[in-house]
Amino acid sequence: MLFGGFAPGFAYIGGLPESWPIPRLPTPRTRTPAGSVALADGMTGIYPAELPGGWRIIGRTPATLFDPRREPPVYLEPGDRVRFEPITLEEWDRRPGPPADW
Repeated sequence: MLFGGFAPGFAYIGGLPESWPIPRLPTPRTRTPAGSVALADGMTGIYPAELPGGWRIIGRTPATLFDPRREPPVYLEPGDRVRFEPITLEEWDRRPGPPADW
């Protein structure tokens, strides 16, 4: 992860290949579901909560990325390496909430 911002727990995760010129939406949506993995302007991001947003959604994660009751309150911090892996619907149902290593 490069840095957090936009909203508590929003993860800006590295750059995309230059051959992927993915622009933001012309008009941002009013609600983007929590856990949405999205692309825009050469970056990948993960929405930690239901928020407005103009990035292009390519998937979702069941992991909780921000919880003000935890220490630290954000799951991903600058310098963390992130790897996306597909999961089944059954795995999704078993994995909601805070990651096991938080």
